This record gives sequence, structure tokens and C-alpha cells, in this order.
Amino acid sequence: MENNERTKAGARVTVFSDYVCPFCYLEEPDLARVREEYGDAIEVDWRAYELRPDPIPTLDPDGEYLHRVWNASVYPMAESLGMTLRLPPVQPRSRKALEAAEYAREEGKFDEMHTSLFRAFFEDGKDIGKEETLLEVGASVGLDWGKLRAALEEGRYTEKVLDDEQLALRLGVGSVPTMFVGAAGEPLQNAEMITGAQPYGGRIGAAVQRALSRR
Repeated sequence: MENNERTKAGARVTVFSDYVCPFCYLEEPDLARVREEYGDAIEVDWRAYELRPDPIPTLDPDGEYLHRVWNASVYPMAESLGMTLRLPPVQPRSRKALEAAEYAREEGKFDEMHTSLFRAFFEDGKDIGKEETLLEVGASVGLDWGKLRAALEEGRYTEKVLDDEQLALRLGVGSVPTMFVGAAGEPLQNAEMITGAQPYGGRIGAAVQRALSRR
């Protein structure tokens, strides 16, 4: 369900993202700087979005398409940001990784799990579609191994992920990252929609300023 409750934040940035999307990881520095600049004046709310849910085929990790995109866009952008990304040797489904992040949110460890999942996939080349990998990443950020395993096996957060994806569909999201920037408590339908990884100081910062001015 869409959360429109008011918080002490004056603006909210809602981000639809997937852990197998390199551009979502490349958006992290921009969002981190925005959070640092505005502090408690903004809230960043991460939402799940599977790029290739079953039965859509996953990409061939050795295929021409991925190598072309990475050489033309991902590697140059990563270098400009001082980030080290590597084309992963696998292209897994991301449903369980998104569910693991939701468990971490409930345990107060979302930010740590969120960053660690990106790093595990895009820096270490780990298969985040496998339960054992998710348990390893979860344990590294202080999550209870057994409780995380039970949550994944029971599908405790499947509905939350699917709800996010239905919300994305209603909002017209067709790619990630997609950000909605609006005043806290403002319906997402009224927020400003921004797609694609953004350079710092660009559209997101300006949109936050506009949202704050509406409070």
C-alpha cells in the first residue's frame, strides 16, 4: 500500500529499484549526497521492482547486449563516480533479494542490507538469487541467519514486493531507477517523476527544493 503518512521530513524521495540493475547502484552516491545535504528534511523510501520477474527470461551474462551496455554506459559512469563495478558472471532473479531487504527493513537494517546486496552482486559477483548468498549477506550486516531463512522460505515478504510492483505499474514505472520526489504526505501520483541514474546537483536536488517549498 502507498504510505502517505506525514513525517517530520518535509520531502520524500520514493525510489523504485532492483538489485540486478547497475544503474540503480550507480544512483546510490547521488541519493546519499542528497540525504547528507538535507538531513531530516527528506525521507528516502526504497520500493521493490523486479526487472525480469518469472517467466520473463533473464539476460545472458555472456551475451552481446550486456557487454555493449556495460562498455558504453555502466563502466564510464562508474569510473566518473569512483565506483568499481564488474559485470556479474550470473544474471539471477531478484525476487528473494528484494524480500530479504524487506526483512532487513523490519529489523532496522535496511540501509546496510541494501548496500551490501548491491556490493555482493556488482563488486563481488555473487549470485544474489541463491538463498545461501542472501543468508551470508544478511549475517554480514547483523541479521539473524535463522530468522532470515525462515522469512525467505515462508515467503513472508512476497506480498510486500508484489504490492510495490503493482504500485509501480499504476504509477507508470517502466524502468529503474525511477524516483518520485514530492512533499511528505503528498500522493505519489502528484510527485515529480525522474527516471534513470542522475548526476548530483541535477534534477533530484531541484525537485527536492520544489517539494520543500510546497510545505
